[in-house]
Amino acid sequence: MANRIILNTISYHGKGAIQEIVGIAQDAGFKKVLVVTDPSLVKFGVAGKVTALLDEAGIAYAVYSDVKANPTIENVQNGVAAFKAAEADSIITIGGGSSMDTAKAIGIIITNPEFADVRSLEGVAPTKNHAVPTIAVATTAGTAAEVTINYVITDVEKERKFVCVDPHDIPQWAIVDPEMMYTLPKGTTAATGMDALTHAIEGYTTKGAWEMTDMFHLEAIKLISQNLRGAVENTPEGREGMALAQYIAGMGFSNVGLGIAHSIAHTLGAHYDTPHGVACAMMLPLVMEFNQDYTGEKFREIARAMGVKGVDEMTQEEYRKAAIDAVKQLSEDVGIPKYVEGLTEADLDVLAADAAADACAPGNPREASIEDFKALYRKIMK
Repeated sequence: MANRIILNTISYHGKGAIQEIVGIAQDAGFKKVLVVTDPSLVKFGVAGKVTALLDEAGIAYAVYSDVKANPTIENVQNGVAAFKAAEADSIITIGGGSSMDTAKAIGIIITNPEFADVRSLEGVAPTKNHAVPTIAVATTAGTAAEVTINYVITDVEKERKFVCVDPHDIPQWAIVDPEMMYTLPKGTTAATGMDALTHAIEGYTTKGAWEMTDMFHLEAIKLISQNLRGAVENTPEGREGMALAQYIAGMGFSNVGLGIAHSIAHTLGAHYDTPHGVACAMMLPLVMEFNQDYTGEKFREIARAMGVKGVDEMTQEEYRKAAIDAVKQLSEDVGIPKYVEGLTEADLDVLAADAAADACAPGNPREASIEDFKALYRKIMK
């Protein structure tokens, strides 16, 4: 079977990259744009950096900012209605995974109206048409939603998240401008950065990994280990390094899948509204310990990429422990909590079943049973 790589048609990187937006919109013939973002980015003027460019260029737009941190089916439905009411022909989405995931679902439903029931998009939906022309502007260095073919929606009624995988949803243009990330709070910077590390490590060890994606993932691991601490302290170098690192990780995992750290993180977000990056960060070293005997020599390269010295002189047991310890240390250094508030033994049957059914679970290098999932949840229970 052939390996497949899907990336944006064009992406722009570096300080001032948002200046490219007007030219893109004009060249593509956008008549009216729906700007999809979240309330915080509107409140703190981050989205305004983009809309000011549209105002100056005389490009018409409407703003849809009713997006929650874990976007819901209702958010998507309201966004579809907003797109139609605005008589828009294109989307500019500004934010992290929440805004971009919402925009992807809106864009897919507009061009594939037979999937108006948002739940019908779960898994690999057989859509026929590419989503509405979309420019994705990243404001976090973590989700890489601007370069992936995945999006995640929360079903509030059923208390679950569902993953959608669709080559038709990838934004045609990505804008990765570190200056859009300078106002991101420390906690969010840490969480989204650890999400990026989870993408890179799970993508590197997933069953679908191959040489090209390994190249992306190892470089991302190296850049994250070098830059996340600085990004949390808001240094320009840290912000720039993380902006690039998370995108590179996205280039990889979007094409090969993830593992059970993400399966568990999705359930924690659905049931407790745990921020996705925090949940990933808590689970990553625990899942690495669970998977280590099924990863060959890959943990040696993870340890090397994270800056561990002398890995070639280590035994397999030593370099695997070194890789896991390096992840734990980075997580601790950036202030990630170790436990989920409210998680109890009574919840584990439902949580384990949901994680086992999650779309990321099949990619894990080691198959996890319901009891395995329960044991992993207990490690983050107070």
